[in-house]
Amino acid sequence: MREQKSKHVTISQIKKNWTVVDAKGQTLGRIATRIATLLRGKHKVEFTPAEDLGDFVVVVNAQEIAVTGDKENQKKYYRHSGYPGGLKTEVLKDVRKKHPERLIVSAVKGMLPKNRLQSRMLNHLKVYAGAEHPHAAQMPASVSSAQ
Repeated sequence: MREQKSKHVTISQIKKNWTVVDAKGQTLGRIATRIATLLRGKHKVEFTPAEDLGDFVVVVNAQEIAVTGDKENQKKYYRHSGYPGGLKTEVLKDVRKKHPERLIVSAVKGMLPKNRLQSRMLNHLKVYAGAEHPHAAQMPASVSSAQ
């Protein structure tokens, strides 16, 4: 039996699609896994772990994302200024009021590989608090919405 050789996808062969995801009423973790899969390119036949083959993802209505249980008051987000005593903590409720985009970005970031591709993949993620987004020109006429 003859062995099949692996095929390497060149940059010119990579086709990046744009997908709009409506986060209204969807659970944070479940939608984050779907977004991470699209950003990584695991839904494509030519998926290679060491290459950025993923699509662009536009998330709308991030303000209206759902969380289960009492995560609204218990889940904490940490950031550090780099100075002694510079640790800041915020609960999910406060982050949702000020920067609802950070909820989805941080959840997706935790699901992407921790290597050089992570920042490149995160650059393909566009998150908006409301329903409007400025990427209508990139969308084809029959855009597929991931629900």
